[in-house]
Amino acid sequence: MTNEKTQLDKHLLIDVMRLDKFICKSTEYSLADATALIENRSIIVNGIVAIGATDQVHKNNIVMLDGKILTPRSFRYFLLNKPIDMICSNVDEKYPSVLNLLDVDRVSELHIAGRLDADTTGLVLITDDGHWSFNLTSPKNKCEKVYKVVLSRPISSDATKRFLEGVLLQGESKLTLPAKLDIIDSYNVLLTLTEGRFHQVKRMFSAIGNRVKSLHRQQIGNLELDVGIGNWRSLTDAEIEMLSVND
Repeated sequence: MTNEKTQLDKHLLIDVMRLDKFICKSTEYSLADATALIENRSIIVNGIVAIGATDQVHKNNIVMLDGKILTPRSFRYFLLNKPIDMICSNVDEKYPSVLNLLDVDRVSELHIAGRLDADTTGLVLITDDGHWSFNLTSPKNKCEKVYKVVLSRPISSDATKRFLEGVLLQGESKLTLPAKLDIIDSYNVLLTLTEGRFHQVKRMFSAIGNRVKSLHRQQIGNLELDVGIGNWRSLTDAEIEMLSVND
């Protein structure tokens, strides 16, 4: 198992961050503790007493607590191969959270960038950089996700064309964005999407009269899954940059 990796200084802080989250990122305080510190007028930003928890802190600002400058910890970015019957949640529910698989400090600060259903396996990205994950998962940025799909019935001859044109999902009024379908054989296909609607892959195949038996995400952007089931690793700086979107 790989160890937690320190990222380059450029991953220390995005351009702006809420003050309360900046405090949490720089200390061991909880969000409630950070809010209390601000309300008690204990936080100084650029020489001025801060009064708003939601105030924006820029990366060049000087934030002080008890006369000491606060420096945020590096953001963390992980790749994980999700097993079946685990959930992409910060807490255990009917199934355990995939975060239980990570052997790192402050797991509660992490979140999943692009969730998978409990019965879906494969590539999951985990981070504490909300700006990075928001941009990565935003449909407008059209980051491709590749899924290996096993079907219950032979794939129809017109499926590739229909997915490329967009299909209408049950209960929706807008067609899906164009999707690429690569047929491996009658029951096995690769589907490439640039959006992530609720249960989208399963609903797309249902819309053309088929059913998904198993689903596995093997790639996000140019990043391919390269660890065994239940294993994880830190992303390299090159991979982080590769998946970053400049807005």
